[in-house]
Amino acid sequence: MALPAPSPIHLLRSHSSAVSTLFISTDNERIYSGDSTGQAIVTSTRSLRPLASWKAHTDSLLGIQEWGSQIITHGRDNKLHVWARPEESASIRQGPATLSDLSTPTICYSMDVNALNYCRFSLLEGALAQEGLLAVPNLVESALADIWSLPSRQRLHAAIGDLLDTSATAFSDGRSGSKSGIIMSMHLFYSASSAPSSSTSARELRLLCAYEDGSVVLRKRTAPENKQTVEGRGWEVMWKSKLHVESVMAMTVSSDCTFALTVSADHLVGRYDLLKIQEEASESTPAGTASKTKHLGNGSVAIRSDGRVCAIGGWDGKVRLYSTKTLKLLGTLVHHKQGCQAVTFASHTDRVPLCGELKEDDSGDEDEITVEEKHARDWWLIAGSTDAKVSIWALINFEKTSTV
Repeated sequence: MALPAPSPIHLLRSHSSAVSTLFISTDNERIYSGDSTGQAIVTSTRSLRPLASWKAHTDSLLGIQEWGSQIITHGRDNKLHVWARPEESASIRQGPATLSDLSTPTICYSMDVNALNYCRFSLLEGALAQEGLLAVPNLVESALADIWSLPSRQRLHAAIGDLLDTSATAFSDGRSGSKSGIIMSMHLFYSASSAPSSSTSARELRLLCAYEDGSVVLRKRTAPENKQTVEGRGWEVMWKSKLHVESVMAMTVSSDCTFALTVSADHLVGRYDLLKIQEEASESTPAGTASKTKHLGNGSVAIRSDGRVCAIGGWDGKVRLYSTKTLKLLGTLVHHKQGCQAVTFASHTDRVPLCGELKEDDSGDEDEITVEEKHARDWWLIAGSTDAKVSIWALINFEKTSTV
């Protein structure tokens, strides 16, 4: 039985337009939010006051993410910017501050990207600080993906995908002639079996893409690690699964990179096994399985860092919590009157590191927050809505209320 809905413990009202993207730092210290006007705001989870607020883009933000000492923003203005993260002092965290008083981060470098898709970037952190791989839609063809090396901004792999499909038909507006349509969401990662390896030659790079036709495709790199490829060469399809009738609206991958979830305009939740290989994927044991819910129209999805619970933001403004194992409804969070376009969970302090992520030492000032308060943030869920508000919810464990 689903639990009665709680109320949000905090509401952030710093935005004046629809919140389109959210991110929380891995130490749970900072909430990053972006809206439909291109405004980006960094909020302290200790004081709940803004640490930085600036016009990052001239159009809506598709994605925002903290990356070590930098911040990545991706906008509908066909730009991706890497910013220097502002220094965070105790006076800024604790003292009163208006948005106009806050300093603007400085740009480290920028990239031209293709934002036709409404598809945000996917970042895979490297072994060294501020080095990584960035996956984005191809500059010309929105059905294909490119992978770039940062900070060099050199394109490592170009035009990954299946554009040359003989059964494909072109769109009147010049978009992809691919049968799958344009990419709606993507996730770049190292396979779970190879990510912990210290040998770079043993790592298998994979790219998961969700498409306009409702399908999801997992590909792996067959080319040597640092060999540049074009026209999709050096990549092989591991499996393809089509569970949704309409476009995939959002996709998320578990922190250990073992499974993924998708949502769409329909009432289905797709679950995909990222450990399954092509030979194992068949009609009897498909890579993807669909679970029916009672609610149509979902625009965002997130998985808790322990992989046991997911949150789905609906067009009706409600956030529904499900077991990732059974897809049973655990509870519904009701506050927003308009659609929830972004949801994200705080990280558990004992969580499994993200694939390719390096653990960092906790450099927070322990005298400013108690251990109990710090652990309480581990259970936060954050939601962003078109009503311009960001809600923060304190969740329970769920282990005693449902088998998850």
